[in-house]
Amino acid sequence: MVAVAIKVRFFQVVTRVVAVLLVPVGFCRAPGRGRFLACQWALSLRFPAEDLRGLAPETLAAFTRARAEAFWRGGQLIGLTSGYRTAREQCRIFAEEVWRTGSVQAARRRVLPPEESSHVRGYGLDVRPTEGARWLERHGWRYGLYRVYDNEWWHFEYRTAAPTRLPHPDAAPRRRP
Repeated sequence: MVAVAIKVRFFQVVTRVVAVLLVPVGFCRAPGRGRFLACQWALSLRFPAEDLRGLAPETLAAFTRARAEAFWRGGQLIGLTSGYRTAREQCRIFAEEVWRTGSVQAARRRVLPPEESSHVRGYGLDVRPTEGARWLERHGWRYGLYRVYDNEWWHFEYRTAAPTRLPHPDAAPRRRP
C-alpha cells in the first residue's frame, strides 16, 4: 500500500512539474488560458491512453474544467478510463457481463445495454485514480458531474440537475440529462 501511495505521489509531482514547464507555451498559444492548456497537455502525457473524442460537448467542457481545477487547486490528477462508447462496443461489454454473471439481471447491476447507457450518449465518464474520483465526488457538482451509483466509485455523468444516487445501474428507471 505504501508503494502505491509513493507511486501516485511521484506521478502527481512529475505531472505538476511538466505542467508548470508548459505554462509559458500555453500562454503563447492562448493568452488567458495558458494554465488550462498546460494542465490538459500534462494530463494527456500522464494518461496517454485516454480518449476524449465522442463525449457530448457539455460533458467534455465540464470534465476538462473540473480536472483543471482539481489539478491546479487540489493537486489531484483525474484521468479518463472510459468515456464515449459506440452502441456496438457497449453491446459487447454488456454481452460479456451477461456471460460472466450468468444473467441479464445480474449484468445490469454493473453494465447497461446500449439504449440505456450514458456512455453511448456521450454523458458517461469512468475516471481514475480513486483519489481523483473522490475529488470529483466532492466538487464535481460545480460542473454538472455527479457520481450516480453507489457501487461504481469511478462512474460519473454529466447532468443538468443533481440525480438521486442509486445503489446500482438497474435500481430504477434512468433519467436523461
